[in-house]
Amino acid sequence: MNKAILIGRLTRDPEVRYSQGETSTAVARFTLAVDRRFKKPGDTQEADFIGCVAFGKQGEFVERYFKQGMKMVLTGRIQTGSYTNKDGVKVYTTDVVADEIEFAESKGAGSDSGSHSGYQKEFKPEPSSAMGDGFMNIPDGIDEELPFN
Repeated sequence: MNKAILIGRLTRDPEVRYSQGETSTAVARFTLAVDRRFKKPGDTQEADFIGCVAFGKQGEFVERYFKQGMKMVLTGRIQTGSYTNKDGVKVYTTDVVADEIEFAESKGAGSDSGSHSGYQKEFKPEPSSAMGDGFMNIPDGIDEELPFN
């Protein structure tokens, strides 16, 4: 099994190009700065800079909604490859190819909220000031969405 899950910040705006041919496909390349899980006492937080690529609709989503510094959740797979550069030297590459991409912060934290598969409006009921009992009012019509009845 080859599965990678990353949470990190974009180091710069994604670079998007479109493939040639009958049907052009978006190819978004970007780097995520992912904090290491542990740090030694007294040391500063270290991060790994991981190259990522998103194709098609994922690439268009990244191009449209993500900018430098925004926090992203990415699931995908690690893919290796190689090419010969203009100097004739073989260069080996390792990238994470995105399967799913989501926002990792809300608008209040400086980013948008939602995912590429559709935006969900989050329901946040307000405490009832009239009742003063600390319970929240449940709006009419939400009964079918509750996990119990």
